[in-house]
Amino acid sequence: MTDTKVPADRYQLAIDHLLLIDEDWARLIKLAGPCTHQSQSAREPYEALIRAVAYQQLHARAADAIIARFLGIYSQHSFPGPDQILATAFDDLRHCGFSARKIDTIRGIAHGALSGLVPPRDIADKMPDNELIARLIELPGIGRWTVEMLLIYTLERLDVMPADDFGVREGYRFLKSLDVMPNRREMENAGLPCRPYRTVAAWYLWRVPSLPGYKKKK
Repeated sequence: MTDTKVPADRYQLAIDHLLLIDEDWARLIKLAGPCTHQSQSAREPYEALIRAVAYQQLHARAADAIIARFLGIYSQHSFPGPDQILATAFDDLRHCGFSARKIDTIRGIAHGALSGLVPPRDIADKMPDNELIARLIELPGIGRWTVEMLLIYTLERLDVMPADDFGVREGYRFLKSLDVMPNRREMENAGLPCRPYRTVAAWYLWRVPSLPGYKKKK
């Protein structure tokens, strides 16, 4: 497990480690520059999961607007509690822009928070990654990727490689000049040399589309 507070110099240790893997990683880090990964560590897992659902398969601006309308229902500065969400009419949530499927998922997260399936932050901080993943994917509509985003951006875990993530796989294809993107197992194996800093490695792979010389495969 990783401490929830990440010291500023922690990324430099990660960069030093990645630089030594091979010339490809060294070149990528030189092109992308220092790691500026940022998290939202003040959020509860319950809130982070709901926000992640809002952003699934949507452009960030569209998801931002949906979240703004969602928060506007409750006329308060803090994120609504699970009991408040369960008391909200389906049509009100639809008017925010959520699909029917996402509403079911959000309500499932709210039920999970009330039942204890979704742990509060103080408990989640002490749980190993795999235990949290196995527990939270029991929620309808929540897959491994969503929990990995929780681990990376809320719980500040430094050794998470989201092997199903399109951006990570495409970044690795570019890094290694591959004709096709690696599959999940290949990506998991590719991440092994990056331990214990796979989160920082993923951050660099996500930077690939903005780098000079990047060409997307048709």
